Amino acid sequence: MGNFMHRYGTPLTAGLFLVSTVSGVALFFHWAPRTFHAMHEWLSLLLLAPFALHLWKNWKPLLAYARRKTLLIPLLLCVIGAVPFALTAGKGRGGSPSSQTVALMTRASLAELAPMLGATPRVLLQQLQARGYKATSVDQTITAIAAASSVRATEVLYSMTAPASASDSKASGRN
Repeated sequence: MGNFMHRYGTPLTAGLFLVSTVSGVALFFHWAPRTFHAMHEWLSLLLLAPFALHLWKNWKPLLAYARRKTLLIPLLLCVIGAVPFALTAGKGRGGSPSSQTVALMTRASLAELAPMLGATPRVLLQQLQARGYKATSVDQTITAIAAASSVRATEVLYSMTAPASASDSKASGRN
């Protein structure tokens, strides 16, 4: 086991740190968050195992840093940098502006969304019905239609922005 730790602790730490760095930067800039979110969370957790191996392998040098007090200042700086995030957690608006906009749109009715989507409320209602959603009124919200249809609200919303298929056009009386 000791040979394994000495041989793979640091390389695994470096490799998983690289993956965590790339996925963290992608999340920060909101690049493909669906792709990177789970990757970042799970592989960052997995990073703890080789990190522990790395600490074990380098325990004596780490103690030397602690004795010389060169470990104290970097650790304090890290804690000080983390404190503002910990104190403000949950106090922000929550999520990126695009996810906030989508959440707001799912609470709107078809009549309210129609002007933004360049359609009439009736056409939106017919499109959703043609796609199999249980939409009964232009006054229904996307959330209510989704609940009646047993799907996520974002699925209903995104389907309204998808190009209409030939069967949708025929069902809504457009050619």
